[in-house]
Amino acid sequence: MPTVPITREIAINIMDVARMLKTYADQRARQFGISRAQWVVLMRLHRSEGLNQSEFAEILDLQPISLTRLLDRLAESGLIERRPDPNDRRANRLYLTPAALPLIEQLAGLGNEMMDEVLAGLDKTAYERLLTDLLHIKENLRGAIAARQTTTEHQTAKVEA
Repeated sequence: MPTVPITREIAINIMDVARMLKTYADQRARQFGISRAQWVVLMRLHRSEGLNQSEFAEILDLQPISLTRLLDRLAESGLIERRPDPNDRRANRLYLTPAALPLIEQLAGLGNEMMDEVLAGLDKTAYERLLTDLLHIKENLRGAIAARQTTTEHQTAKVEA
């Protein structure tokens, strides 16, 4: 059996853990009648109410149409509201409704419970190191993506010229 480079093993395991965590979160979110994606929207909105939809889509790394569908469902459920942007008649600002706050508390508790299960067997020092390393990897990826986009945009501009 060929030896797999450790960097490839790391990449495979990061992707596997992310996929499995999403699956587990979807399973657990169902008890509240929402999806993992709706859970993410509610928790992120709780951290940054008042953003417009395009700003929020960028933060979540979602296409605006995908976010609109999620927001529509949450608004129909009475958990969020769209308010007109006073500076832009075409835009709406996003806010949680008072009805969302008890659910937010329950979801925060569920998230803590899930992560206690997921991180069982690791001590606080390992948590801190894992978070530090993941944030470092995240920044490396942001830089690589930005560099790639800049290169691609530059090449596209040359072709069009």
